[in-house]
Order: sequence, then structure tokens, then C-alpha cells
Amino acid sequence: MSTATQTDAAATPAALAPYIQHTLIETGVTRDRIVAHAEEAVRYGFNAAMVPGSWVPEVAEVLRGTGVEVASALDFPTVGVTTSAGKAAEAESLVQAGATQIDIGVQIGWLKSGRYDAFRDDIAGVVRASGVPIKVMLELPLLTPAEREAAVELSIEAGAAILKNASSGAIEVANPESIAYLVARAPEGVKVKASGSIKSFDQAVSLLRAGAVLLGTSAGVAIVTDTTDGQTTSY
Repeated sequence: MSTATQTDAAATPAALAPYIQHTLIETGVTRDRIVAHAEEAVRYGFNAAMVPGSWVPEVAEVLRGTGVEVASALDFPTVGVTTSAGKAAEAESLVQAGATQIDIGVQIGWLKSGRYDAFRDDIAGVVRASGVPIKVMLELPLLTPAEREAAVELSIEAGAAILKNASSGAIEVANPESIAYLVARAPEGVKVKASGSIKSFDQAVSLLRAGAVLLGTSAGVAIVTDTTDGQTTSY
């Protein structure tokens, strides 16, 4: 499903739907819940259903022919713990199962150790193995200014299609400053996704105005139906 323009998103909560990657990545998710999640993605017109890799086949079946993307994540929620070979193999497996986009954790420890080639090649291996758009979760708050610059440059060299500020709200609450930072450094053809505790209309609009083209949130239904409140949560 194609994204709309950022100016369109400011109109109403419902107009945010084409930007939202409807996320359900939790322990113990049942088949009934994952199918309902995929059906919600269709009902509300979300960009994608973001689900655990173990449920990609079921979600792909629900979403077939709807135009809604099948997204999954690997080397997550704890990033940088999977071997490069394992990450590439999992990416290939996810695509064979029906995934059309993949978010990946990156090797922050390697970057901090000065292993720049290994950091880049880890991402590039997934890009080659999958053949689908790869979104890199850069965990910006964990990096020094110099490491941020290196992470962005190396990710682009590796063929990443989309840069993300963080993997979840446990690392960073998505904010316009981090998004603008990535947008300013992304060359033509490389986009930016905002992620991390996105749980209100105003926050979502501010991220889109900063240049994000996708929003990863588990509060998508509440946002587009304008039912968020002080009890709303999102990862």
C-alpha cells in the first residue's frame, strides 16, 4: 500500500492510517488474536501489519490481495544478538513465508568496537538474502554523535531502504528531532520510519511533518479512531 503525503496526514485521525504499520509483537500471541490484528489492518487501511515471524504465514494469507504489507522484525526485541548468517537465513525464510518488509536490529556493539565493515556487512547480508525493503533500527539514543553518523552512513551503504530512530519506546519515544536528523542524512530513495511509544494524533502528525513516511505503533486503532487517552500505551 502506498503512503500518502505528509500534508494529508494533518487533516483527521483517520487520515493517518496509510502511514501506520499496525504492530503486534508480544509473547504468547494466539492465532485468533493475530488474525484479528491482520483483519484490523485491512479494516482501517493501515500500511502494514507488523507481526512476529512465527505468524507471518497466517497474516500473509489474510492480507493476500488487500494491498496491505506483511511486515515482520528480526534480531528483536533485543537487538544485535543474532549472528549475521542467522539473520540472513531468517530474513530469507520470512520472505518465503510471505513477508514483504522486514525491520532488523543492528550490531550496536560492533559499531562501538570500531568494526564498521562488519556492521555494514551484517545489514547487507539481510538485504541480499531477502530481496525486500529492509528497515534498520538504529537505536539512536544509545549512540554518540560520531556513532550516529557512522551508523546512518553504513546502513545506507549496506542497502537499507528505510532508517528507523529506534526499535521501540524502551529505547526512545519517537520525536521530531530524531526523525529530522535521519531525514537530513537520507539520500534520495531512502526513507525514514518513526518508532517508539507513538500513541497520539498530535505526536503522529509531528513525526510526519518532520519527514517520516511510516509510523510503527501498537496504538494504531486508538489513534485513527481518535480514542486515545491518558491510559493509551504503545511500544
